Amino acid sequence: MLGRWLTLTLAVWLAAVIVPGVGYDDGASLLAAALVLGLLNSLVKPLLLLISLPFVILTFGFFVLIINAFLLLLAAKLVPGFHVSGFWPAMGAALIVSLVSLFFGVRRNPRPPAPGYESRSGARMPPPGKGPIIDV
Repeated sequence: MLGRWLTLTLAVWLAAVIVPGVGYDDGASLLAAALVLGLLNSLVKPLLLLISLPFVILTFGFFVLIINAFLLLLAAKLVPGFHVSGFWPAMGAALIVSLVSLFFGVRRNPRPPAPGYESRSGARMPPPGKGPIIDV
């Protein structure tokens, strides 16, 4: 959870540096904006995605950026010292926050070993269809 908050803080900071119209007064407002944005993303965003699901499907996911921009504007209204001057700066910031979160938030799972080869523990794995059958 702390890692996600720090990633979101980095993303909001980078958006404030790159996008004109997005800014913060001090470090505390940046941290508070990232915290509020994280809470909005975990509490409000799923509801907005559910309500707007037809638009998300129709626009091939582009509408999610509009939802993210709306949440950035809402976070700017809730956090004193965090400023977003309008919709288009919020869209630019939402794009940057999404890209940074995607880049730093993705954890790659290691590829499973090929059938018949040893696993990391050294145990030999049976080929597909030759292992024990588990009936639940």
